[in-house]
Amino acid sequence: MSEDLKTKKAMILETAREIGAEKWTPAEIDQLRRKLIAEHGEEGKTGADYVADVLKDAGLKVNLSQLEEVEDQFEEEFEDLLHFKTLNDAEVSLMRLDELLRRFQAHGEKAAAGRVLEVARMGKRRAEMIARNHKVEPYKRQEKEEISNWFRIWLETPDAFFDWLDVRKQSPEFREKFPHAEDEE
Repeated sequence: MSEDLKTKKAMILETAREIGAEKWTPAEIDQLRRKLIAEHGEEGKTGADYVADVLKDAGLKVNLSQLEEVEDQFEEEFEDLLHFKTLNDAEVSLMRLDELLRRFQAHGEKAAAGRVLEVARMGKRRAEMIARNHKVEPYKRQEKEEISNWFRIWLETPDAFFDWLDVRKQSPEFREKFPHAEDEE
């Protein structure tokens, strides 16, 4: 089958294999949809429900039920959480994620807290993907690599993260790598 004649279903399944998620939550489906658009332009645009159906039909684990309820309930909370064109943007995103996580945990909203963690994992993966993209200029790739590390550390140790970040931003290595980071603030 030539690239031009590839069906949308085939593109979805191929992209799903590339991502390699064990289970498909709304975060992974969103990542897959973004990757389809990045790689195939207009032809890659497709709805989340269609993607979920294709993945289910292919026998992949799709877990939407509990998270769909959470998304409906807290949709506004999750909108625009992953905007990080700059290091400062990434820090703000992580602050918002941290605030949401703590609020949901304090109110016993386990599914919503889980969704925050899913969104953070998606942010980490997105930053990693950009950091590995050789079409992106080297300085931006370096920034995205730094951002993916921030997400990783926040996911591993959220209670210590912001203290660690303050120390990290003062380090000579960081200041040398990102001399313009202070200008962003």
